[in-house]
This record gives sequence, C-alpha cells and structure tokens, in this order.
Amino acid sequence: MSDLYSIMDKEEYKSPGQLVAALLADRGWTKKTLAIILGVDESLVSKTVSNVRKVDASTAIIFEEVFDVPAVRFLSLQKDYDLAVARIESTPDPKRQMRAELIGKLPINAMIKRGWLEAESVKDIESVESSLLRFFQANRLEDIETLPHAAKKTEVSIAATPAQLAWLYRVKTLASEMMVARYSPASVKSAIAEIKNLVHSAEELRKVPRILAEAGIRFVIVEALPSTKIDGVCFWLDGNSPVIGMSLRFDRIDNFVFVLRHELEHVQNRDGLIEMISMLDVDINSGEATQITQELKDQEDRANAAASEFCVPRK
Repeated sequence: MSDLYSIMDKEEYKSPGQLVAALLADRGWTKKTLAIILGVDESLVSKTVSNVRKVDASTAIIFEEVFDVPAVRFLSLQKDYDLAVARIESTPDPKRQMRAELIGKLPINAMIKRGWLEAESVKDIESVESSLLRFFQANRLEDIETLPHAAKKTEVSIAATPAQLAWLYRVKTLASEMMVARYSPASVKSAIAEIKNLVHSAEELRKVPRILAEAGIRFVIVEALPSTKIDGVCFWLDGNSPVIGMSLRFDRIDNFVFVLRHELEHVQNRDGLIEMISMLDVDINSGEATQITQELKDQEDRANAAASEFCVPRK
C-alpha cells in the first residue's frame, strides 16, 4: 500500500467519488469488495464513485472507519463539488446585485404604504421592480442615479443612500407637477425678506408655501423615510426652476426656519446648478466629512451662517 496521506492530500481530487476510487485502487479493492465490507448493494458504491450519490455526514464517518481518512475530508470535497456543479448549472442574473443594492436597502414596505410604489407587498418582486423604474424615471435598475442637489442632513455622507435617494426622487416628482410663478434672482431675495417678517409668529409661517411659489420656488414637504435623517434639500429642475424639499423631521419652529433659510441660501447662490453637483450637502463641521471638497465646505459655511444670522442676528 502506498502512502495514505499522499493520496489523501492530493489536490487533483475534485469530488469525494474520485477520492474513494483512489483509495480503492491503492488497496487493490474492487467496488464489490467495498460493498461487501459496508454491507450494501454494489450499485450504491458505484453511484458514490461516479458522484451520482452524495456523501453525507453518516457516509463520511463510515468511510473514515474503513479508509482511516478524516470524515471532514470527504465532506469538504462534496461541498466543493456541489458548489462547482451549481456554478456550471446556474444562470447568471446581473440583476441580483442591483436588487441587493436597491431592494435590499430601500425601505420598500414604507414606500408601498405611502403609495410611492404600486405593489401589493415587497414579495411581489416583479411589481416592485417595475414600480421602482417608474418612481426613479429609469429604463433599467442600473440607470437609477443621484439627483443634483444640496441637502442639509445630520448624518455625514457624500453619496446618497438608497433611502435618501428615494426621498429626493419623491420630492422631485411632486415638484415637477407644481405650477409656480417665474423665478428670478431678485424674487428669492424678496421672499427671504418677506419670510423674515413672519418668524416671530408660528401661525404666520403658514404663508411660506405661497411666498415661495410667488417667487418661483417649488416648495415640497415629504415625510422622511426611516433612517434617512434628511432635514432639507435644494436642487434645480432646470436653470430657472429651484426646488426646496423639507421633511419636518423635527417638529420645532426654530428648526423649520433654520433649515428653510439654509436651503434658500443655496437657491440664492445657485449652488449645485452650474456643475450639476450630485452629492449631499453635509454637516461639514462635524469633522467626519473627510471627502468633502473645499467648494462644498464653503457652500455649507455660507448657508449655515446665513441661517444662523436669519434666526438670531449676531448683533
């Protein structure tokens, strides 16, 4: 008999059947011999050697007793063989990874409950996928991409998460359907001045949507999706169509006024319009936004300073 370990350790064995065949040859045994030792029909041994019959844990233990080869060796070969066969038989589906990124991370149930997606449940994959394409206005799942925007959010991140992206697209959809007056740089300044006269009265702030519409600014309120942590956003449908979206995540007048003025500063400075910036406007003062550009930092500094001065003048 040759060295058992040299047989056991050979890497060319691709299946447990090949290893069993090698062990039989090493001992000079036939399949019938092994069948007699195991007390089974010879056809079962033949099926094992030809990999028709899988080696389970019980069989691996029996082979360990007969061949003095660890059971785990047979089970490991069986696992690798099964995986190799599955890869050969598997049909590639490029959508799987995209589903994992979108369907796996988007709050689909919340979007269905709000009527954003036309599907009975998250289990209805076909309806969910077709609804996502309509929602994000894309022809393919991989065509879904970030809107140009500048958002005031508390969680530091350069790129939008899928849930944040869904919120932004909902804002965009509603804004696209709105009818507002013609926008001009002068109109946003007038709107800021008019809103300034309202900040000392919570009731008077109900006039904000009308004031912004008359200034040519589309103002949309959409409740934040779970874990999005977005307070507000500013982006442009085109060069003359600014949009401000707010979530009212914090039910406080001071937060409402600060976020609104922050986004109005982005509109006034036309932030994100010229270069169509498609990154979130983050809280750069937290020290965590290491990838933020100096340009975006300057935009945030200006917007925060303007909002702070608006709420509580430095003087």
